[in-house]
Amino acid sequence: MLTRWWVYLIAAFFAVGLLGILLVGFAALVTFPTLPSLEALTDYRPKIPLRVYSDEGLLIGEFGEERRQVIKISAAPERLKQAILAAEDDRFYQHGGVDYIGILRAAYSNFASGGVRQGASTITMQVARNFFLTKEKTLTRKFSEALLAFKIEHSLSKDEILELYFNQIYLGQRAYGFGAAAQVYFGKTLNDINLAEAAMLAGLPKAPSRFNPVVNIKRAKARQLYVLRRMHDLGYISNQEFKEAEKQPMHVKRDLQEFTMRADYVAEMARQAMYERYQEDTYTKGYKVYTTLKKLDQEAAYKAVRQGVMDYDRRHGYRGPEAVIDLTRNGSEREEILEDALQEVSDSGDIHAAVVLAADPKFVKVYRRGGEIIEITGDGLKFAERFLTGKAGSKPQNIRRGSLIRIWKNEKGGWQIVQLPQVEASLVSINSRDGAIRAMVGGFDFNRNQFNHVTQAWRQPGSSFKPFIYSASLEKGFTPATVINDAPLFFTAAETGSEDWEPRNFDGNFEGPLRMREGLAKSKNLVSIRILQAIGVQYAQDYVARFGFDPKQHPPYLPMALGAGSVTPMQMAVGYAAFANGGFRVAPYFIKRIEDVKGNILEQSEPALAVEKAKQIIDPRNAFLMTSMMQDVIQRGTATKAKQLGRTDLAGKTGTTNNHVDAWFCGYQADLVAIAWIGFDTPRPLGNKETGSHAALPIWMNYMARALKGVPMAAYTPPPGIATAKINPVTGLREAGGTMTEYFLEEQLPPEADSVNVVDEAIKSAEDVIKEFLAH
Repeated sequence: MLTRWWVYLIAAFFAVGLLGILLVGFAALVTFPTLPSLEALTDYRPKIPLRVYSDEGLLIGEFGEERRQVIKISAAPERLKQAILAAEDDRFYQHGGVDYIGILRAAYSNFASGGVRQGASTITMQVARNFFLTKEKTLTRKFSEALLAFKIEHSLSKDEILELYFNQIYLGQRAYGFGAAAQVYFGKTLNDINLAEAAMLAGLPKAPSRFNPVVNIKRAKARQLYVLRRMHDLGYISNQEFKEAEKQPMHVKRDLQEFTMRADYVAEMARQAMYERYQEDTYTKGYKVYTTLKKLDQEAAYKAVRQGVMDYDRRHGYRGPEAVIDLTRNGSEREEILEDALQEVSDSGDIHAAVVLAADPKFVKVYRRGGEIIEITGDGLKFAERFLTGKAGSKPQNIRRGSLIRIWKNEKGGWQIVQLPQVEASLVSINSRDGAIRAMVGGFDFNRNQFNHVTQAWRQPGSSFKPFIYSASLEKGFTPATVINDAPLFFTAAETGSEDWEPRNFDGNFEGPLRMREGLAKSKNLVSIRILQAIGVQYAQDYVARFGFDPKQHPPYLPMALGAGSVTPMQMAVGYAAFANGGFRVAPYFIKRIEDVKGNILEQSEPALAVEKAKQIIDPRNAFLMTSMMQDVIQRGTATKAKQLGRTDLAGKTGTTNNHVDAWFCGYQADLVAIAWIGFDTPRPLGNKETGSHAALPIWMNYMARALKGVPMAAYTPPPGIATAKINPVTGLREAGGTMTEYFLEEQLPPEADSVNVVDEAIKSAEDVIKEFLAH
């Protein structure tokens, strides 16, 4: 009797099983024709972001919702493939899309643990879900997923399926695929990652937001150790490799926007230019933009601007902590408070946010994001020593426990207390021959302020504009030896059209008769005004337009001589390039070529070169004379600091505006023009001593020292039509025994001195010229 019941039970079991198989088979027959086409897999076209590169091919920017680097599976590191299989699907190469053994194992594991601890999705099923299905947890979706997995396995090889998974899977931080994730989290290519890093990446697909090492390094580490154990259990790695990888420290990138070099402002310009051309396709079609930026130049410019701004900030003192964090709670809770507080505060390059744990006049201990404890002593405290009293109940602005401060590691590895500067600065350099932008830093920190001070900031140029007025005067018959009277001037309200004006020199002194060359070298305001009086303001306004300046920004009034109009640093670069290249106006450009995802060239720049296709805007002799005079600015004028560079082929001009609001240095070598500017976004004084030579020139020098390292000295050869003559340095007249050699246009050689009172005659001659022009 008992035997009969067992027979009935077994028969019933098989009947139910057969019925289940028939039902599943029927459902499959009904569902299979409705499954989506696999065209998305067989003709895989992933969303690939716009990428921007330097001239050398170094990545400087990436734009798109999905960061992705498509990698051939044959090129993927073996250790990473093993880590992925160990974490997600160790029987991938054995099953046919659905792993029945894996399902039974997961079911047993989940039953034994009393919850859902393991899933049974294979890599093929994940590919099906990622490409075609939603992530809803229903039996219908699971059934369709399994059927699609069978269909995929029938159509593609195992390596093709793994390659799709490898490039499509989401891994957090907008990274799709393991190639992008390696760059995002570790700043490395896949071929450069180690075993520990491979295991961490392989652990991300399960829950990218939960196991993301940027969000929670502890959970990421725990998931990594699980993957390493699986690799060890499966025989992929030895016991020794497991132990070494387990102890390997994780160096995760904190600045997720960091690329090979800092060129955010140019990358953003490239993005805007591409969007104008291709609209939304810009972010998905894999376009590549190769710029004219040079790695050496861009790195030098970035460091020069940062250093110049930080030096300025140190000169003006520490302002105190940014905020105070409540640290009354201790233990693990305190660490969470610290991490939460720092999560809201961005670092600025190598300037890091930190919370003070302890402070007194000789010692400060701080907590940095990620759990790093840093102790600062000695010179590292000097900048903020006034704020380190160590007294209980001290003023709120003093540094104490809980203070949010900034720290920076110097070149010797020592930590210092610093602060985020309020002042801004910029630097742009271009090739004077074709206008190619070699470096551009539009501000101190792009992530903090996206306003590009090179192209968008309209500022007064101050005395750095004087060379264009001097150039105009050369066209009107003046020479570098023309004597101009550096004497007081006064203009009534009737003459100025607004109010009385009594211009002064920067130093407040007047030197009387000066040669024009000397007037420029010493940046004498009264000399510049008299020159503009002589040539006429309307003529000067029309003349500066040749260099690319907007006449509307330079009203035809005498303050134009002192740079009272408005310019951008980029305009100044183009203007000074004409002096450097022999009188040609070049158009600045930064896109060298644009390629599609397959490397086909869509656009190629064809710049108009100086001497060849570029428009000539001034006589080559004019450009030569201006270069000669601006070399004197460096050799014996307001920019003598630049002599420290040890070069004789440098020329340029300082610029400081009224009340020290803007400081400039605009200068060049024969092939390279660089413009440095510093000031506040909302214009206000920089400080009494913050002149062009003190605040901007060091930025320019810092850049040029690196950019011109190893570059042979250039020689400025006088073009045809230039003559030399010995002159009296006081009168500017030719003199047989003259002690100074001066350049002149051949048709403008000055008369020989034949009078005892030559000084008076020279002054009278210069003033007669002015009167003659004013009369007309």
